[in-house]
Formats: sequence, structure tokens, C-alpha cells
Amino acid sequence: MNAAELLSNSLSPDANTRQDATQKLEGAARENFPAYVLMLSSELVNENQQLHVRNAAGLALKNTLSARESARQQEYSTRWLALDQASKGKVKQDSLMALGSSTQRAGSVAAQVVAAIAAVELPAGQWTELIELLLSFVNNPDNVNLRIATLQTIGFICESIKPEILSVRSNEILTAVIYGARKDEPSTDVQLAAINALFNSLEFVRDNFEREGERNYIMQVVCEATQNPSTLVQVGAFECLVRIMSLYYDKMAFYMERALFGLTVLGMKSEDENIALQAVEFWSTVCEEEIELGIEAAEAMEYGEMPETESKYFAKVALPEIIPVLLALLTRQDEDADEEEWNVSMAAGTCLSLLAQAVGDAIVPAVIPFIEAHIKSQDWHQREAAVMTFGSILDGPDPTVVTPLVAQALPILIEMMRDDNLLVKDTTAWTLGRICDLLIVAIKPDVHLHPLVSGLVNGLEDRPRIIANCCWALMNLSDQLGSYYEDETQPAQSSPLSPYYAGIVQALLRVTEGSSNEANFRTSAYEALTSYVTHATPDSITVVQNIALTVLTRMEHLLNMQNQLLGIDDRNNWNELQSNLCSVVISVVRKLGDGIEQLGDQIMTIILRLIQSAGKTSTVLEDAFLVVGTIASALEQKFSPYIAAFLPFLYPALKAHEDTQLCTVAVGIIGDISRALGEQSAQYANAFMTVLLENLQSETLNRNVKIPILSCFGDIALAIGPAFEPYMDTTMNVLRQAGAVTPNPMDYELVDYVTQLREGILEAYTGIVTGLKNTDKVALLLPHVPSILELIQRSLADEDRPESVVKLCLGLVGDLADAFPGGQIKQYLLAEWLASALRSKARLSSDAKQTLRWAREMVKRATV
Repeated sequence: MNAAELLSNSLSPDANTRQDATQKLEGAARENFPAYVLMLSSELVNENQQLHVRNAAGLALKNTLSARESARQQEYSTRWLALDQASKGKVKQDSLMALGSSTQRAGSVAAQVVAAIAAVELPAGQWTELIELLLSFVNNPDNVNLRIATLQTIGFICESIKPEILSVRSNEILTAVIYGARKDEPSTDVQLAAINALFNSLEFVRDNFEREGERNYIMQVVCEATQNPSTLVQVGAFECLVRIMSLYYDKMAFYMERALFGLTVLGMKSEDENIALQAVEFWSTVCEEEIELGIEAAEAMEYGEMPETESKYFAKVALPEIIPVLLALLTRQDEDADEEEWNVSMAAGTCLSLLAQAVGDAIVPAVIPFIEAHIKSQDWHQREAAVMTFGSILDGPDPTVVTPLVAQALPILIEMMRDDNLLVKDTTAWTLGRICDLLIVAIKPDVHLHPLVSGLVNGLEDRPRIIANCCWALMNLSDQLGSYYEDETQPAQSSPLSPYYAGIVQALLRVTEGSSNEANFRTSAYEALTSYVTHATPDSITVVQNIALTVLTRMEHLLNMQNQLLGIDDRNNWNELQSNLCSVVISVVRKLGDGIEQLGDQIMTIILRLIQSAGKTSTVLEDAFLVVGTIASALEQKFSPYIAAFLPFLYPALKAHEDTQLCTVAVGIIGDISRALGEQSAQYANAFMTVLLENLQSETLNRNVKIPILSCFGDIALAIGPAFEPYMDTTMNVLRQAGAVTPNPMDYELVDYVTQLREGILEAYTGIVTGLKNTDKVALLLPHVPSILELIQRSLADEDRPESVVKLCLGLVGDLADAFPGGQIKQYLLAEWLASALRSKARLSSDAKQTLRWAREMVKRATV
């Protein structure tokens, strides 16, 4: 079979043909990579070849150069850079020639290839002449397709390469892009390619945005493009404005006043939905920025500081202009629209919600007349829009402003749960859910609770989407009433919901009997059940016990019927149900605590059967393992009878290195078992430590799993105390080596990983120190004090450290000082860096401040 036929078959609608062709192409890449890429580039540039074959060749070539996973990307980059110069040169030449193809689609695919090669070579200091070549192509007036593909290439390059790599050429690149986007450009297709390239390069040209003259010109071109005769260019221009607002909010006051207010309001009124959507998105972005700035200003005020960027209050200023437009857009609902399909009505609702958070109380008088005028309208569009408006403004204004309105509206909304229109009922259920979530104080138990619960429970017999919202509302009602009436020092014996508990739970259980899960209604019902278990007061405990029995019966029934599963849909349904049931069991165990003991045998028998039946379905295995961990935590040492039966399932999960999530959960179970059994877990410690250390050495195990493994060492040490001695040297050596890892500051992914890694190491050290202090083996710690304090010093010196790391560091300092009160480590505790850290006036939560005070006291005692 020749190359063209293989490439054609790789796009075949027939799965077998497609898979066979793909495997043969991958085989060719492995066997002779130079010949493979040369074959692909020859097909890409071949003007006589069929278009779909050329496209397949281009995409296959791009896929040899770029990958989503960083490890694979590194592998692809290394392979390309190792290719001989002649082959690389030919592929680059073919790809550049294909940019000027007579067919725009082929040129666009070639643009992806050139950008993929550039993403590998430019950071390595190679292909330095590329940008100059591309700029010459952009200025070629004779080949429109070449200009379009070149602009696409520039956009892709700007999107994929760090700005500093091409900082020297940024002015020329911007000039070329802006030149193509200007209103005088004769080709609409070139304008569109230029606007899209500008969108991709907006972060790349940050320095240009700092210079007023250049910024003015960029904004002028983009604003003019919003009035372009081409709808696609208009949409692209509004997309640019959205991103510009997100990136350069602090530079926008001048442009908002002179152009952007008017242009975006006009855009929202456009008959073309794509234009209107982007114009609405612009104001959503403004609101998001101003909400964030409001949070930052509040934090700065708390510490007596000035915020870095001050809000310009664009949303508040524009409120009179944009509210009428948004309210009008809310009435453009499509009754037959797919729930997943984003439309202007949905976008307007989202924008209104963000606007309420951005402007606060000012939103209320702006929308109340609309709500009052339309909530009882004969036209369902107006009724639904009124309810949507009311639900959207609940979060933002001061609760004291909105609460009286909610109290007034509740009877009307509850009545509207019986509306003739599906969308009105759906939005009403959502609005009631928002009220339950955000303004529980407005719901008076003796006035509103009975009709509200009745309305929501009746809604559980409606259409799937309404059931899902009613379940969400009932869950919020439980969560918020539970939190409102709970007192940790004196737990409530009853709750306003207690009289309704049994009825609500029975209704939810009926919903969960549904055979499908359309609109996620069944999952929503299980989530609501979990909440009712979590917040059950003592007078409703029998309801919780009955839920447990019902759920266990269902799990057993599902296990007995698994041989009857006919296909993948049945199996997926089975898996999903078992996961939902596991979630409920976990909440029951947490609620009943050691009171679950009488059901322990039944739960563990079912869970072990489930683990055995799940096969390679890791999500079910994860949920089942989490049940085991919860049972262990609840029963503590009474969990020991189940260990022997469970361990044969735990070890394979720990060795499933290719399944990151399952392996992570399995590591967590070791911690749960160790904490539960305490000193009794010493008999399993050797096996646990062996498998954990093997996992650390694995090259296939995702590095993120190694963080909880390190933390788990601390759980084991804390549980078995002095019995940890045989593992002490190996563990401390591993922790010291891991703590020495320092990231490249420019590699943000690695910086984040190292922060999490240090957190895991600090947790391990804390467990080990706590497990050994106040025992006759405390001296085992002495040789390791310098390396522990070295990691603490390095962690505290990190400017971007999260507070959780600071708290761990301070707690560990206190534990070390407490472990050696006799001055044995005095010289380390008196180090200037540590004294400075303990005197720190940094922003800390009250919890972290308490840890700081305790650490100071311990160090003081250990150094007198």
C-alpha cells in the first residue's frame, strides 16, 4: 500500500480501516523516522495530490512534533533535533512552500506544521531566519493564500512559544499582523487571519501595550474591525477585545470612555448571535476582573496596604446602558435548544450574575422593575426571563437588601413550580436552589419550609432537568440549614428539616431508582442523599440507618446482576451506580462513626466483592477503596479483622503504576489503615514501606503520586512510633534527596510540582518527628535535624509559598524544639534565618498565627 492510500485510509469512517492505517503509519515512524517525515512533507507540498491526503500528511507531520504530555513532547523534540540537517531542511522547505498552496486548507495545515517545527527549533536557537522569511511572505501582495497561511503561522508561533524567545522581533511581528488587520486591507480573508493571529499574540506583545502610541494603534485597528462587513472578522475582533480586557484591564479606561462602551453595547444588540455572544462575553470579562480586584482591595485594606491595581468600576458606570440590553437578550430563549448549546440567553444570564457580584446593591433597582413587570406575564419568554433575572442577582448585593425581596418572592416562585412551561419550571427550580444556597436566612421555617419542600419534592416527579435542579435545591437546603443550625460545641438535637427528613429521603431514593441518568438527575439525587446523611441530627439517625440498609441492598443486587450486563452502556451505567452508592456509604459511615460497627461485616463483604468485580474500572475501584479507608477511620482498631481479606486487593492497586488516580487512592488507604490501627499497624509496616519505596523508584509511576507516598511515610511513623527505627535511615535519605530538588523558575509546571513535593516532605517529617518525640528513640532524629531545618529554610524563602507550607514549616520547628527541650539542638534553633521567620509579620490566617505563637514558645523553651 502506498503512502497516499495509507494517509487516505487514516481518515476513513470505517474504524478498522482507520486503525490499521494509523498503526502502519506509526510503525513507519518508528522504523525509519527520517524517511517517514520526508514522505509526509512530500505529500503535503504536492499540488497534484488530493486535498484530504495532503491534509492527513500535514496533520501526521505536526503530530510527530507536538504532544500534550510534557514527557512525550520532550521525546518528540529530541527526536526531531537529532534528525540530519538535510532531512530537516527538506521538510522545512516543503512546509514553507505549502504555505502558498493554491488551496487555503492545505496552507492552513502547513501553517500548523511550520509552527510545530518552530516550537521545537526556536527555543534551541535554530531556524533563526524563520521570522524574517515569514515577514517577507506577509508582505507578498501577489499571493493572498500565502499571506493568510503565514499570518496563521505567526499566530500559532506566538501562542506556543514563550515571548522572550522572540522578543527581539516582536515589533516586526506586531507590525505585520496589524498591517493585515487594518480596515484598508482589500482581502477579508487576510483580515480574518490577521485578527486571529493578533488574538494569539496579545500576550506576546505585552511590551508594545505598555507604550501608549503603539497601544492606541492596536486598539484603533481592533475597534475598526468590530465594524467590518465580514461577520467572522467582527467576531474575531470582539474576541480580541475580550482578551485585551482580561490582559490589560488597567490600560483600558481611555478606550472604554471613547469607544468600547458604545461598540460592545451595539455588538450585544447584533442580530448575529456569534457577535452578540462575544460582546456579552466582553462585559462578563469586565465583571470578572472587577470582582477579583474587589477581593484584592478588601485583602489589602485588611492589612493596611494599597492594592496593586485599582478597579475602574466600568461595570457600575455602564450599568444603565447594558442592563436593558441584557434583559432583552434574556427573552431570546429557544425552547427546543439543546441544554449543552451555549446561546445569547444563557450568556446574558451568566453576565447578569457576574454583574451583580461586580456592582453589588446597585443591581437591585436596575432590574426589579423588569422582574415585577414580567414575572406574571402571559408570554412564557417574559416569565422565564424575569425568574432568571431574579435568580441571577442573588449573589452580590448585601443580603439585607435582597432578603426582603426573597421573602416576598418565595410564594410566587413556589407556585411557579407548577407552570405550564418546561423552561419556566426549570429556571424556577434553579432560582429556588440559589435561594437555598445563598440566602437561607430568608427562608422562615414556620412560613416557607413546608410549601418549599412540597414544591421541590413534587418537582422530583417532573422532567429530568427539573428533577436535577430540584435535587440541587434540596441539597442546598440541607447543607445551608445544617450549617446554620449546627453548633460544634453543642450539636443540635433537631433541625427545622427533621419533620420532612423521612419524606424527602424517600422521594430522593425513588428518583435514584431511575434506569437512566438524563440531565444527570440520578447523580444529583445521590448527591442530595449524601447531604441529608451528613447533616442528619440525632432525631433523624434512624433515617440514616435505613438509607444504609437500602443502599447496601442495592449494591448487592447490582453485584448479583452483573453477569446480565449486555454491552458497554450497561456496564457504564453499572459502574456509575456503584460509584454513587459508594459515595452514600462513605457519608453514612462518617455520620455514624463507630456506630457503623454492626454493619461493618456487611459493608466490607459487599465492598470486597465490588473490588473483585470491578475489573480494570479504576473509578469504581477508587470509590470502593475510599469506602474501606472511611471504615478504617471510623472503626480504628476494630478494623483489624478485615485487614487480611483486604490486603490482597490493596497491593495490586499500589502496583498499578499506569493508573495514577487508583495508585494515589491506594497510597492514601495505607495512611488510613496506619492511623486507624496505631501501634497495631507495625506488623504491616514492613510490607507497606517496601511497596512504597519500590513505587518511588518506578519510572512509569506518575511523579504526582510520589508526593502522597512521602506524606504516607509520616502517617506510618506517627502510627508505630519507635517501631519505625528499621526504616529511619532509608526514609530520611529519600526525604533529604527529594527536598534538594530545585526547579527552574521559568518552568512554572515544575515550580508548582516542587511546592507540592515540599509540602509532602514536610508532612512526612512532621509525622516522623511527632512519632518519635517523647519516646526513648527520639535521639534517632538528631543526625537529621540539619537537613530538616535546611528544607524549612528553603521553603520559607520561597516567595510564592502557599500558607499551608508556612504552617507546616512553623509546626515542624515547634515539634523539633519540643522533641529536644534540653538544648541539644540549641545552635540550630538560634540561627538568624529562623529567628527572622519566627518574628515575621507576614499575612497569616488566625490558625497559622496560632501555630507561629506555639512554635515561638517551643523554641524559647528549647534555647534558654
